Amino acid sequence: MLSESEMGTVLADSAPNSEVPVPCGVSLSDVLVNSPSRTVEDHSAEITEETKTEESQLNMFRSKASSPASGLWTTRRDGEVKLRLDQHGIGSETPKTVHEVFQEAVKKYGNYFALASKKGDKWIKQTYKQYYEECWKAAKSFIKLGLERFHGVGILGFNSAEWFIADIGAILAGGFAVGIYTTNSPEACQYVAENCGANILVVENHKQLQKILEVQHKLPLLKAIIQYNGELKEKRPNLYTWSEFMGLGSGVPDSQLDKIIDSQKPNQCCTLIYTSGTTGQPKGVMLSHDNITWTSLSAGRYVQLTDATEQQELVISYLPLSHIAAQMLDIWLPIKHGAQVFFAQPDALKGSLIDTLREVRPTAFLGVPRVWEKIQEKMKSVGAKSSALRRKVAAWAKEVGLQTNLKRMNGASELPVDFRLARQLVYKKVRKGLGLDRCTKCYTGAAPITKETLEYFLSLDIPVYELYGMSESSGPHTVSLPDTFRITSCGKEIIGCQTMIYKPDHDGSGEICFSGRHIFMGYLNMEDKTKEAIDDEGWLHSGDLGKHDKNGFLYITGRIKELIITAGGENIPPVPIEDAVKEAVPIISNAMLIGDKAKFLAMLLTLKCKVNEETGEPEDDLTPEAIAYCLRLGSKATKVSDIVGGKDKAVDAAIQKGIALVNERATSNAQKVQKWVILEKDFSISGGELGPTMKLKRPVVTKMYKDTIDHFYTVETTSANPLSK
Repeated sequence: MLSESEMGTVLADSAPNSEVPVPCGVSLSDVLVNSPSRTVEDHSAEITEETKTEESQLNMFRSKASSPASGLWTTRRDGEVKLRLDQHGIGSETPKTVHEVFQEAVKKYGNYFALASKKGDKWIKQTYKQYYEECWKAAKSFIKLGLERFHGVGILGFNSAEWFIADIGAILAGGFAVGIYTTNSPEACQYVAENCGANILVVENHKQLQKILEVQHKLPLLKAIIQYNGELKEKRPNLYTWSEFMGLGSGVPDSQLDKIIDSQKPNQCCTLIYTSGTTGQPKGVMLSHDNITWTSLSAGRYVQLTDATEQQELVISYLPLSHIAAQMLDIWLPIKHGAQVFFAQPDALKGSLIDTLREVRPTAFLGVPRVWEKIQEKMKSVGAKSSALRRKVAAWAKEVGLQTNLKRMNGASELPVDFRLARQLVYKKVRKGLGLDRCTKCYTGAAPITKETLEYFLSLDIPVYELYGMSESSGPHTVSLPDTFRITSCGKEIIGCQTMIYKPDHDGSGEICFSGRHIFMGYLNMEDKTKEAIDDEGWLHSGDLGKHDKNGFLYITGRIKELIITAGGENIPPVPIEDAVKEAVPIISNAMLIGDKAKFLAMLLTLKCKVNEETGEPEDDLTPEAIAYCLRLGSKATKVSDIVGGKDKAVDAAIQKGIALVNERATSNAQKVQKWVILEKDFSISGGELGPTMKLKRPVVTKMYKDTIDHFYTVETTSANPLSK
């Protein structure tokens, strides 16, 4: 069906990152030459002398708390919380610091490869022992630069070994590891640096450095800047290359770092994850050592990650590390289970990810919905150019694959003969072409994914498992498993975690609330926001709406803040209607429902178009798939501008027909889309309509297109709104 050469372009026009930096230039082999050699064994010998028993430690964490109310939360940078320990099971495991867990990993996996970075055509690898030693060096250099206890080290750049080492080095040195989105403006970088009290900022390259230099005069606590990729274009005081930085701490005695590490407690903050600021200023989510170390234990055990001593898991790091999902999958789960992490190229989301996938052949892979959608679009586009016979075989195989896997999902174990035949003829080749031939754990999360995309991959025998959580739950809360999943459900709680549906309606849908040791400490310096998130009983209120089915599977039905409340008082979750429209009209890229406090619903639509690989800006040219769709309608449109404003009657009629079909399935007249308009540009991260994980920023879009939206409700009919009545 798909040759390897054809699959080479699977992600060629994938979702862009408008600030994607240039590749790293620092050789890890250079970094490792003559490394100091503070080993894990040196420190372990000292901590074995501690006399506190495990039980007394548990009691200390259960009782001691300097935080308000029940002690479960704090907003102080140096605050401590009462850990949510259970009496039995995984929730009763002894709390550990990041350093303790890293030490255990080095003892167990010391000579296994931990990190792999592509330099030219060669992978440069570091073992777990070398990884630890590099983090130790970085920690001493941070101390030398004046990193203060409970102050931030901001990291601004694409995924790399240096990113990981700076992150863990900051924690060992007693500071906060703070990821900053590479797409942030200088002002947004300033806000995060100021909020976390950053003493040091680590940037990838000259482009990111310029953002910091622009606002440096507004950051009085900033003591140093480190650039980890390439040579500096100009010398400045307190500005260092990575190699200079790594040598700074050589004179700092190990005993000084030992003292800081020994003072760290599992119930203290070590990492700040900043929310993307979709509905206001970003909030600094305080994660404790225990949040990170316990969640990596529980989640890894739940998804059955294989220990490296049995068979090493392989993962690819490419999603933004400022996001908790990437940090948990790329940094913390691998350390706990001894996985090997391969760093993708900075242009991964512009096309090179498929090459890395095929080279690494990971055993676990997380893609945000847009990544899976782009793979789907490209595969459909390539498939459409195949011969009639190939298309017929592919259609047969997909039908067999979908029906068989849906039955397997519901408990059937028998594999029919035609499924086994299709696996040899089609499924194996597709998996190999995508680099997923040994991937047993394909995940999606961070934003909603459509049923159509899930069923597409299921039809090719590639089940994509949904997971659900948030920064405030240290990442995962529910996960789907190969033998426990349902299409459109985000699975069941990881072990040791609980879910409550708050104030369910007659359908059982209410606000999803979490409890467990993965619940965050609080928002840094934001007491009111913390009290809104964590109630008096200690439940974290997600703001998401959802329900359980009779088998305990969790389904997300909407978001409270996104609910549209019409003038007639009906509550309407927008996502199901938006997804239905996108499924009914394949040329639609993004759909946003409008109608809060209004008499009827309307919709903003964008078309699937090509994206500028350098800037991430949507272009006027339609994608090949969109052009093929137009041709099937009898339209000759090749650009967005050929269609907007009612210029193409065939496309308008097709959109009207698709929305009419969606309206036929509406549960009430209030849920029918009455008007719509095609916008001139697709939504994007660079345009501000999408967040870093491709989530729709509804308030931003509403403000940007205020005049268009007002037009829906002031004009009776327009040619751009063929559904208006």
